[in-house]
Amino acid sequence: MSSKKGPPNFRDSGTGKFVTEKYAEKHPKTTEKEHNRPPPSPPKKK
Repeated sequence: MSSKKGPPNFRDSGTGKFVTEKYAEKHPKTTEKEHNRPPPSPPKKK
């Protein structure tokens, strides 16, 4: 299992919706930065 973090996502604290990085920079008190792990890779076929 990989412990690598995925790219950062920004979420509005009030609505729970994802927002852009630009929006998050303008509203630092109401946004949260999170690192979601990428989904596991599908098994390789032989």
